[in-house]
Amino acid sequence: MELGPLALMLLVLTTCGDSEIQEPPRMAEEKPVPPTAEDVFADDFWDTAELVWNDEFDGDALVGDNWIFETGSHGWGNNELQNYVVDDNVEVSNGTLKLIAKKEKSGTADYTSTRLNSKKTFRYGRMEIRAKIPEHKGNGIWPALWMLGSDIKTVGWPACGEIDIMEYVSFDPNKMHFSIHSTANNHVKGTQITSGPLTLDTIEEEFHNYGVLWTDKYLKFYIDDMDNVKLSFLRPATYNEDNWPFSKPFYFLMNIAVGGNWGGLEGVDDAIFPATMEVDYVRVYQVK
Repeated sequence: MELGPLALMLLVLTTCGDSEIQEPPRMAEEKPVPPTAEDVFADDFWDTAELVWNDEFDGDALVGDNWIFETGSHGWGNNELQNYVVDDNVEVSNGTLKLIAKKEKSGTADYTSTRLNSKKTFRYGRMEIRAKIPEHKGNGIWPALWMLGSDIKTVGWPACGEIDIMEYVSFDPNKMHFSIHSTANNHVKGTQITSGPLTLDTIEEEFHNYGVLWTDKYLKFYIDDMDNVKLSFLRPATYNEDNWPFSKPFYFLMNIAVGGNWGGLEGVDDAIFPATMEVDYVRVYQVK
């Protein structure tokens, strides 16, 4: 990406936050045996994957054991304009989670939004989120579905690694992006691994499945169907924590940023608010 996805940087250059960041309490981490003995490149490798964790957003409230709010209005290292708040900008109804960005004063910010982190972490698997992007009304929002290494607080960004399952900026409608970030490959250096803009004409009108197939040897990103892979990144032949920080647990993040270095490139049109991203489900499948 030109200016990068919701990439977290330690201290000033971090979208996950600066010294104000709140580290989510973690549940017991999933630590499956790495599938090094399996042929992860076999055509039928993912056929035996089993659902190990999911949230279908049934009922009328978030499942507290699954998610934690991350809050703040300090710009998140990207000069973002929103204040992430608790409760007021989420709704669970009719089988979907609604994340809502609003034009309203909140502290020093002129906008409010929501940022949710999963409490549980995962290592390897098929990670899939079914979602619908906010209706396109104009410039200024930056929704994302992504993952970060759970050691972010100790090693910082980009050493923790980042997996961007879906990013969208409303000044460029009908398109989405997949990306990964590491110490060796990140937007600050101009070396990020990214699909670039992918055309998806119904992204604002319909639900789509955004997924990543993650093993100890590759990351493969797809839209709607596992066979529809749009970005593949193979583990380097000579790999280390700098170029492959993807052999450890990661957690999910879902949010809508307002403005920012990328989302606000062409300004913010206040007529677009409220802007709502709907999430039908988050699912994790693993090969046992």
